Amino acid sequence: MGNKLKYVLLLIFVFFLGYWLHMPSGNPVSEKHAGLSRAVSQAAEMTCSMHPQIRQPKAGKCPLCGMDLISVSGNSRCECGPKELKLSEADEKISAIETMPVERKFVPVEIRMLGKIAYNDYTQAYINARFSGRVDKVFAKSTGITVKKGDHLAVVYSQELRVLLQELIQALSVKESKPDVPSSTTFLNSVKEKYRFSGFSEDQLEEIIDKLKGAERLTFVNSQVSGMLLSVTSPISGVIVDKVPVVGRYFEKGEILYIIADLSSVWVNVEAYETDLPWLKCGQDVEFTTEACPGERFKGRIALIQPVLDEATRTVKVRIAADNSTGKLKPGMFVDATVCAKIAEGGKVVDCSLAGKWICPMQPEVISDGPGLCGICGKPLSTAESLGLASKEDMDIPPPLVIPASAPLITGKRAVVYVAVPGRSGVYEGKEINLGARSGNYFIVKSGLKEGEKVVSNGSFKIDSTLQILAKSSMMNQLGENDPEPAVAVSDNAVMGNAPPPPDDIIQEYLQVRKALFTDNLDEVIRHAKKLDGRYHANLAFSKDIWEARKAFEEISKLFHRELAGSKMNLKKPFFKMFCPMAFEGRGAFWIQDSEKVENPYFGPTMPECGELKETIPGRK
Repeated sequence: MGNKLKYVLLLIFVFFLGYWLHMPSGNPVSEKHAGLSRAVSQAAEMTCSMHPQIRQPKAGKCPLCGMDLISVSGNSRCECGPKELKLSEADEKISAIETMPVERKFVPVEIRMLGKIAYNDYTQAYINARFSGRVDKVFAKSTGITVKKGDHLAVVYSQELRVLLQELIQALSVKESKPDVPSSTTFLNSVKEKYRFSGFSEDQLEEIIDKLKGAERLTFVNSQVSGMLLSVTSPISGVIVDKVPVVGRYFEKGEILYIIADLSSVWVNVEAYETDLPWLKCGQDVEFTTEACPGERFKGRIALIQPVLDEATRTVKVRIAADNSTGKLKPGMFVDATVCAKIAEGGKVVDCSLAGKWICPMQPEVISDGPGLCGICGKPLSTAESLGLASKEDMDIPPPLVIPASAPLITGKRAVVYVAVPGRSGVYEGKEINLGARSGNYFIVKSGLKEGEKVVSNGSFKIDSTLQILAKSSMMNQLGENDPEPAVAVSDNAVMGNAPPPPDDIIQEYLQVRKALFTDNLDEVIRHAKKLDGRYHANLAFSKDIWEARKAFEEISKLFHRELAGSKMNLKKPFFKMFCPMAFEGRGAFWIQDSEKVENPYFGPTMPECGELKETIPGRK
């Protein structure tokens, strides 16, 4: 009886359940549950803006690149234009959308240059022999000795001075016998000039004439019959840097005996890439550092920009004049120099520091507050305005329109930004703009935007990717992985894998740079970049920011991979070619690792695992 009762109750339950499930669609209860089901289903469908094939039932991170997932359905509940996208508040939060206004302000362009400290040629003295002879005594016996102007450095002996002595005796005799005859004075002055040309100072010349006129004349002449001694003195105060004579050594006329340098001022010779030349001009202030004085910044001023470009390095030599009254700067030291150019509307460099100053046209580092003569060449000083180094009109140039550097999506020669549509919450519209120079964390805008518009400064690529997911018009031209790379000559041995591998230090420096990019450490990138730049003719060490460093690293990776692939039979261990399809606005880029775990150098901590293994380069078995 009990079993039959249970069976009857089960049939009744199944009957009512079937009736409830087949209720008419107009039933409000049915509609409520159906609507809730659809809402749950829609809200739960999440995808990745980078990898639209990913679908998950709830919010989280993309398993391929680690980015936050966004809602699929929330983007389509809006009547938007072909270049517009509507995001809900939840989607904006998940995608971390941020906007900043287009504004006008002066922005500095930072130019970094590498070089070395050198002697200031204008403050160097070369002591040459005006006649042939022999070194009799040496007082300054080594380089590095500090001397003052007029100090005795050595005594030299010369047979040639005997002729000069005889001419001087004759000239004095004529002058004494015929004091009123003009030719006697002319003759004496010409002989004196020969003494000066031979290196005698005025004091030495007057001392010789006094002895020839006095009671010591006969004794003096007899002592100098076989030759003459001359004291070599320092013409400037400074440091002996080269060419110290040796006692007993003979020298020829014109030979250098000493080189003395005044190190109270030095030159800093640096190299600027041709792309940075529009932002450089004579007279600009420069800051530089040296490894010998960590944490200390020195100041100088651009004195000369060479008019010729080095075709091999694509650089122009720039000379910086710097004060060295502290003596900390030593010729030969490496320096890292920085110029901050102030950019106004139209990309014009504004520098008002020289306005009203007077400058020497031949030595631009000679600057005065008023007119006068140059202390080096003696030429009259000119105004900075007449030399084109300053202009009163610079004070009236308005600041340029600027946007955050993270706002534009740059592909080839085109640049796209997404702008928040006024009066329509959550709606963003794509605009193509004309960009000017990049200045630190900003881009100068030439056209396409107006002051006050709000551009997306973070999340613009996610918006563009979502438009592609929705099959709407996207302004990005995406390039695929199989785009051709620059041709690089490869030998037969390289094709067979028999070429010699890159040197160990190059391999280690490459791996260190990749690791530094993975951790967003620009200082470490630059520290390990010099050897890579030298081998692959790259500009990694001159990167202004991590974005530029990643671009340079991509070019290095192409050549580095060719070398590894051509030498795989000679490698000590295997290497792995990784590819990220999302790098550089979807163009994609690869890099080389010595481990199989993906560590993306193009996104770093933002998308550390975005990428996949494309090739294993085996080492020796």
